[in-house]
Amino acid sequence: MSYLAYVPTGEPMPSGDSIKINLQEVKDSVFPESLLKNPNLTLGDIISVLIPYAYALAGIILFVLLILGGFSYLTSGGDPKKVEMAQGKITHALMGFLIIFLAYWLAQLLEIIFGIQIF
Repeated sequence: MSYLAYVPTGEPMPSGDSIKINLQEVKDSVFPESLLKNPNLTLGDIISVLIPYAYALAGIILFVLLILGGFSYLTSGGDPKKVEMAQGKITHALMGFLIIFLAYWLAQLLEIIFGIQIF
């Protein structure tokens, strides 16, 4: 068994070892074995597993773009073209966030209306 860190399970922590995580348990929690070995796996099942990761990635990208836009704005030195470019970066990042936000809530609304589980 390969360990990265220790996950509390109610058992006492082994002495002499630092924090341990069973990598197989992490893999199984991310991609359950029942999902991976399912012969009736559909595209919808795969998308349902990947969507939370896509939202997390979109959040990280939003953060980076806002930081870059803010840095560009701060270092524009009053040049109108650079200020406009920096404001454009920030605007585009926020528009992307709005699209992701609306997509998430539309999916939530569809779950309620049709009684299906998307995530």
